[in-house]
Amino acid sequence: MEFVIYMIHCCANKLNISPAAVYKKLKEADCIGAYLVPHYEILHTQSSEYIMNDIQQYLKKRGITL
Repeated sequence: MEFVIYMIHCCANKLNISPAAVYKKLKEADCIGAYLVPHYEILHTQSSEYIMNDIQQYLKKRGITL
C-alpha cells in the first residue's frame, strides 16, 4: 500500500489537487484494486512520471479525468 499512497501523492502534486481527490477518482475507476496493486511488481520498476501517465490513460479509458 505504500506504493499506492506514494502514487496518489505524486499525482496530486503533479496536478496540483488534493490527494483525497486523486484517491476518490482512482477508487471510482477501480484503479487501485484492478491496476496498481495487481501490477505492482512491474509498475514499481518504472518512473513515477511513467506510472502517472499510465494512471491517466487508465482513467481516461473509463471516462474519468484527473
